[in-house]
Amino acid sequence: MSPSASSRYFCDLTQPEIVEQFKRHPLVILPAGSVEQHGPHLPTGTDIFAANVISHAVAERLDGLVLPAPAVGVTPMHMPFESTITLSPDTYMRVVSEICASTAQHGARYLLILNWHEGNIPSLAIAAEDLHRKHGMTVLTVQACYVAADMYGHECNGLTHGGEIEALAVLAYRPELVHLDRVAYCSDQSHGLKMDKLRRTKSYQPVLTDIRCIAPTGWYGMPQKATKERGEAMLSALADAIASEAREIFGLLDDVLGGTAEVTQIRRATP
Repeated sequence: MSPSASSRYFCDLTQPEIVEQFKRHPLVILPAGSVEQHGPHLPTGTDIFAANVISHAVAERLDGLVLPAPAVGVTPMHMPFESTITLSPDTYMRVVSEICASTAQHGARYLLILNWHEGNIPSLAIAAEDLHRKHGMTVLTVQACYVAADMYGHECNGLTHGGEIEALAVLAYRPELVHLDRVAYCSDQSHGLKMDKLRRTKSYQPVLTDIRCIAPTGWYGMPQKATKERGEAMLSALADAIASEAREIFGLLDDVLGGTAEVTQIRRATP
């Protein structure tokens, strides 16, 4: 990237800067999140803010660009609360696919989808498959909220909706949007953890009606100890971990020829 272009956000750059970037390293990162209620103390954009700021930090480490992703995701689970906006899975898959396919047309070859919202997972899996098979992109999806849970769950009382891990993510991005002085009407922690565990197991995954099955008030957790400094430290550690793992996995995919488009090219070139 040119010295004048310090931002890794696709929309911040000029056309020649993007051409130069794609020639040097054709990696794009799609942040995936949602707009939904997160209690009285966190903004509705918590999930997409987390995905954006982590994506930018990963892009700095992997020499990539962060795509202009939709802020809204698939979150019917939170619709009982007025501050939630959701897309249907079909709409979300189509938007994600068309954004990424556009960049493939211009030379992007590697795609990292960085997700911070569980409701997006099924739709992103289908879109990722489509982008790989139809557009030849080498695709890797990382559930960044689960990476955060693995790294910080033990010291933050787990990954909870509206809890400490989510507060830290927003504090690292837009600290003025976090209102820890307004923390109130938290749902029961033990019940929330029990129900969240149910939907996150590998083998048994019940469909829950809405977030009130997990947290009757819409959120639970203990965000009171979150600080901007700890948020920034978490952001850096998460970005390091995700960049390191992604670099290794993309290397493995390169070794096995990654996308089907490359296989097609080899077959055509073989006498």
